[in-house]
Amino acid sequence: MARKKQSGIDRLTEIAARLRAPDGCPWDREQDHMTLREHAIEEVYELIDAIEANDEPEMIEELGDMLFQVVFHCQLGHERGAFDFDKIAHRISDKLVNRHPHVFGDTKVNTVADVLTNWEAIKRAEKVGTQHERPSSLDGIPKHLPALQRAEKLVKKARKAKLLDGKVSTKKAPSKKELAEHLFHLAAYAQQQGWSAETLLREEVKRKEKALRKLELKSAKA
Repeated sequence: MARKKQSGIDRLTEIAARLRAPDGCPWDREQDHMTLREHAIEEVYELIDAIEANDEPEMIEELGDMLFQVVFHCQLGHERGAFDFDKIAHRISDKLVNRHPHVFGDTKVNTVADVLTNWEAIKRAEKVGTQHERPSSLDGIPKHLPALQRAEKLVKKARKAKLLDGKVSTKKAPSKKELAEHLFHLAAYAQQQGWSAETLLREEVKRKEKALRKLELKSAKA
């Protein structure tokens, strides 16, 4: 009887375990979740480059690199009895089913906006009573996002919660190209002064978020 071909994920999982074995790779044996975190970020950006270049062979390679990051973290979790790939796969499967009641349940939706509204409500309900509960409408923004992305997320959430007015006034409404040039000019000016535009914006976002949270709390008590 022909031997059943090993699945790709089983093969990759076995490779991760072998690399971490006592007689495995010295570098891999030294790694932990913290030492791997920067590699995960780098792999995501490399995948984005491949997607934007529409380079499918490169996408296959970069998706593989990202998958190995997941498998390697699962191996670390398995070694201390915390979690493994199967547990993570079931967790994300349960979450996807729960957050798509219009597909796997009886909920009716008419627009993408309905889907997103339901998603946010379900996500918030899932976290009630846990250490990840989100009592504020501003919760849930990853703190390590690049500063400009974090600013955009904060503004979007604040507007949705009516903590910010819908429009931002300027002396002259710039075009997209003019705005892009202005952002680049500001980054160049910051560098010229010996400042980090990323750090400056990150600190400003922290200040704005703190002020918005105070406003939200005040509005809730009113």
